Amino acid sequence: MGTVPRVERIDAFRWRIPRAGAMRTDGVVFASDRLMEGLRDDPALEQVANVACLPGIVGKSLAMPDVHWGYGFAIGGVAAFDAEEGVVSPGGVGYDINCGVRLLRSSLDRDAVRPRIDPILTALFEEIPTGVGSHRRDEVLTPREEREVLVRGAAWAVERGGGWASDLDAIEAGGALPGADPDALSERALERGRPQLGTVGSGNHFVEVGFVDEIFDRIAAEAFGLRLHGVTVMIHSGSRGLGYQVCDDAVKAMVKAASRYGIDLPDRQLCCAPLRSPEARRYLAAMACAANYAFANRQRMAHGVRRAFERALGTSPRDHGLHTLYDVCHNVAKFETHEVEGRSRLLCVHRKGATRAFPAGHAEVPPRYREVGQPVLIPGDMGRCSFVLAGLPGAMEETFGSTCHGAGRVMSRTAAKSAAKGRALLRELADRGVHVRSAGLATVAEEMPEAYKDVRDVVDVVHGAGLSRKVARIVPMGVIKG
Repeated sequence: MGTVPRVERIDAFRWRIPRAGAMRTDGVVFASDRLMEGLRDDPALEQVANVACLPGIVGKSLAMPDVHWGYGFAIGGVAAFDAEEGVVSPGGVGYDINCGVRLLRSSLDRDAVRPRIDPILTALFEEIPTGVGSHRRDEVLTPREEREVLVRGAAWAVERGGGWASDLDAIEAGGALPGADPDALSERALERGRPQLGTVGSGNHFVEVGFVDEIFDRIAAEAFGLRLHGVTVMIHSGSRGLGYQVCDDAVKAMVKAASRYGIDLPDRQLCCAPLRSPEARRYLAAMACAANYAFANRQRMAHGVRRAFERALGTSPRDHGLHTLYDVCHNVAKFETHEVEGRSRLLCVHRKGATRAFPAGHAEVPPRYREVGQPVLIPGDMGRCSFVLAGLPGAMEETFGSTCHGAGRVMSRTAAKSAAKGRALLRELADRGVHVRSAGLATVAEEMPEAYKDVRDVVDVVHGAGLSRKVARIVPMGVIKG
């Protein structure tokens, strides 16, 4: 790593990294004083500056308040590139392509579910495989089925009984990105995907049962189907081994491509290719496949959640009303049209650890939410809380319709495990009212609450900056992790 760049205050929620050296534009970091104190020596700021050096960047190189160091782009980074003159970078999407969140809301009340949380978690743990390399021995996709998943996404699962048709209307992009081509994937990527559909995986991925403990925007909450003390289930996972392999394959190809096209990289991890090049087209086709796999993965898990509640509570899914509120991507590059300096431009928007946040009236917001704005789902750590937000016009004006995606790590996984030594984390969490089932205690240590920023600080920034507004807060009762 080089020198952390100079940062200047713009206002209470914005900081500028002034253009210098090879930078083609400024960097802008959304953060409060408290969050910036933890960022001043963070190499993530250097990554924001490095992204500003890439060809065809439009507007600023952006960082959300949950920003932290990642591969190439910082996690929490947003950057848009001109569709004709710009580039696509696998590091701007990440290894877990379309890691994202689905939120199910229900007709159940907190007080009815809390006494049954242990059997619910047991049923969830049995229905949804968790852990490193987790897979489904009984439901391995055939090569033909896998190709259909990669093209059709969540709809493939719904048509085979893995969900409700109404789910598809509440998923970003309808649960399938266009342009997916399974022939763009390596055989190794395909092999890794066949046994893992409908699995959580490990790391920061989870299935969490919670309840709404505060409502900030009554009208939006009603539109979203949220009510005080109503039970929710949040699913956080992505494209598993298939997505990782797609990124790994692309990075190797893009390092050569960047050299071939004469692109001067400030960091090898920012390897990229011009959007009009064959390398870029192949990556985007493979990335869309991985994103669609992730949509189908969360769809299958949502089906598993409904079956688990049916087993644990003895009621049908229709009775407990576990409907999909929304499903959002975190790690993806998408072609979108945005207003830039008074004219419409087609851009390739990279969101890495960032969430789309389109405002009320936008054509891509589902009709049921169009009067209040797109739901934005912001998971916190498993010991505190999560938030539901709604997109605002400010996001379209400043961040290409983007906002934060979570709390953001402040402690590496190694440091978290070291800090957890000698602590009874499961008991500590239970004392807070949060029951945890995990495939291993190491993951619990890596994901302990102190390893993350307080998501309330992060959400206060995007709310104060006018990127998205607070609708409701969710408190966890139980979680299953890898």
